[in-house]
Amino acid sequence: MSTLKKLRRNRIRLGIRSKISGSAEKPRLSIYRSNTAIYAQLIDDINGHTLASASSTEIAKSENVNVSKAKEVGKILAEKAKSNGIESIVFDRSGYLYHGKVKALADGAREGGLKF
Repeated sequence: MSTLKKLRRNRIRLGIRSKISGSAEKPRLSIYRSNTAIYAQLIDDINGHTLASASSTEIAKSENVNVSKAKEVGKILAEKAKSNGIESIVFDRSGYLYHGKVKALADGAREGGLKF
């Protein structure tokens, strides 16, 4: 990724983070997308704790992520959130465009029963 792309995404990410915050009752769903995997965490920003996490490396190792695997990650995260008693969340796209893998992860989390 070029330096300009990183700076642009970081500026967008910081703008998003200045507007949203997670709590224990309504945590923040943060996404990180790499070349080979996609990661999602439910974060309580007030206490600084990660309440639940899921990644595509849990599903299948050494394979690139596609939209269907991203959707599975969303469903896995929703199951973990339900077991912790979390019903609603705040979505943080971390500066990524809301399409493709990011949208699929969000749709999978919605299908799993999370509300946002």
